[in-house]
Amino acid sequence: MFLHIGDDVIIPMKEIVAILDLNLSKSETTGEFLQIVADEGFVEFPNKEIEDSSEKIKTFIMTTNKIYYSSISTSTLLKRANNVLSNLELRTKPSTEIKRERRKGRS
Repeated sequence: MFLHIGDDVIIPMKEIVAILDLNLSKSETTGEFLQIVADEGFVEFPNKEIEDSSEKIKTFIMTTNKIYYSSISTSTLLKRANNVLSNLELRTKPSTEIKRERRKGRS
């Protein structure tokens, strides 16, 4: 499964380590970390506009091999991720189990 993080960029869900709000993560340590990974070439910007304007960056997504910046809020990305996982869960359950759960919900 994949997560769309904006500007036609999708990343595999299995590679996501963390989805973090940049405004809440502005500690000196986080800033140093983000600068180091940028200098080392581990940062991906969805588009040039975001790269040139840090004001538009709301979220950074840590994966197993890169950090992606996104202009989409953390809460929206988390909702998308939960939606993807919910759909996956429904696909992997046997249909009899889904029917049972639906019946319980009606009673």
